[in-house]
Amino acid sequence: MTTIVIAEINNGSIQETTKELISAAHSIEGNPVLIIPCSNASTADGASNFEGVSQVIAAKSDVFGTYDASAWADALDSVMPQGTIVAAASQQSKDLAARIAAKRNLSVVQDVVSIENGEFTSPIYSGKAMQTVRCNGDAVITVRANIFNPVSSGGSNSVQVVDTSGNVATAVREMIERASKRLDVSEANIIISGGRGMGDPSNFSHLEQIADVIGAAVGASRAAVDTWDEIPHSMQVGQTGKTVNPNLYIAVGISGAIQHLAGMRSSKYIVAINKDADAPIFQHADYGIVATWEETLPVLKAAFQSMMA
Repeated sequence: MTTIVIAEINNGSIQETTKELISAAHSIEGNPVLIIPCSNASTADGASNFEGVSQVIAAKSDVFGTYDASAWADALDSVMPQGTIVAAASQQSKDLAARIAAKRNLSVVQDVVSIENGEFTSPIYSGKAMQTVRCNGDAVITVRANIFNPVSSGGSNSVQVVDTSGNVATAVREMIERASKRLDVSEANIIISGGRGMGDPSNFSHLEQIADVIGAAVGASRAAVDTWDEIPHSMQVGQTGKTVNPNLYIAVGISGAIQHLAGMRSSKYIVAINKDADAPIFQHADYGIVATWEETLPVLKAAFQSMMA
């Protein structure tokens, strides 16, 4: 079972309550995936030292600038894996939890004060009685503050960013800024790969143009190689192709099948560009841009040209 924690955010910062939610999630199963709703990815950096999480994902979108239950639920649903979701029992988060539960057709349990052996206890009748329920399968629960002991801040987590804002230029600039902080340019080696999402083999010329600007190699997914004769097997990255370990790997129009991930998942910094927000590649990318390659590559090329000038 996967457990997901939605961080409690106030005025653009992660609230201490989030550490309690992580602790509550441990009572369900294992270390949870932590989702940070934000309009600026730097907000998520505050969770980089939280202990007890398996993954930190910054869900970046303009909609998180102001609260709108429907827009928030849509944006979070697009980046969260399937599983049991834990949120705070604040007025806003209880509203959001109900929206997400309805969207995913899951049971919702509000104001949980105890989790034990898969059972959730919460007060009813204005606190005059307590109810304990067990959910068959995944659920959405909200947890009262000051009940669970917060986790410590001695961890070390990398933050994955999935940008769903629709502002491609801003997303590309931020991606390059974040990548430059992580990579040693003196040792830079870069691969930009295309998948079947490129639509036609002739469109790989756009990847080649970017590769020429930054001195990168051009790769391809197995799906692209199998679909088009024009894309040779020598370009294939994956379990049945080449295993690569570059400092920067840019995947364009690649869904992220296990076969492909096996060949590139050890890359130091992974950027995914895909119009499908549910593409598995985003679960492994350090930075994701939800947009078409037609929108993104011209902006990416211009940004790299400016950086290399």
